[in-house]
Amino acid sequence: MKRLDGQLALVTGSSRGIGAKVAEGLADRGCDVILHGRKNENTLHTKKLLVSKGVKVYSVEGELSTLEGVNQIVQQVEAIGHVDILYNNAGLSNIYKPIFEYTMEDWHEIMQVNVYSLTFLCNAFAPAMKEKGYGRIVNVSSGIQDQPHLVAYSVSKAAVDKYTKDLSFELKDSDIKVSYIDPGWIKTDLGGPDAENDLDSVLPGMLIPVLLDKEDATGQGFRAQDYKGKEI
Repeated sequence: MKRLDGQLALVTGSSRGIGAKVAEGLADRGCDVILHGRKNENTLHTKKLLVSKGVKVYSVEGELSTLEGVNQIVQQVEAIGHVDILYNNAGLSNIYKPIFEYTMEDWHEIMQVNVYSLTFLCNAFAPAMKEKGYGRIVNVSSGIQDQPHLVAYSVSKAAVDKYTKDLSFELKDSDIKVSYIDPGWIKTDLGGPDAENDLDSVLPGMLIPVLLDKEDATGQGFRAQDYKGKEI
């Protein structure tokens, strides 16, 4: 098992669901973790679980729906230390509605959380990774298709994919691997009870982009379900 001892990861949206599971997987490999939730108290359950694994665990709070909230998160993280792994997991879906009924407010809300805040966090932490010469940035994508009633969510994830590729090219001459990953349709608050896959199925796949070696390509896209049941 490849270890991550001594590294520090920020996982957004890690109070529950996929983010909490990713944080758990990182901790199992010795990585210290910064949990994020809208409120610190939302992360307490996950924090208790991770502390029992013998790693350092911190919590930061803030809304990704506003610039002020994102700034608040960045300031708290910077007070903790240098981030080696930025895992942009937090995301927002939209109300199921006909494509022609989407308002400007609908679009802005989804893009702010799923795209704008993600790019701001990359702006905040990638330059220090570049200076240090190492980093892993993972942006959670989606395999959603043929769902016009969820068009804002779908388009936001397509934007994440394109941004990831552009950022990876910017950082291609350093050991900073920038990747995007589709966790699959998962039974979470966002995915709903009818989703195809249980939460546990996201591991170990969601860790693949973090475990890339220096020689591996950057800008890659992954699907967590491709690694279901495998040892990595």
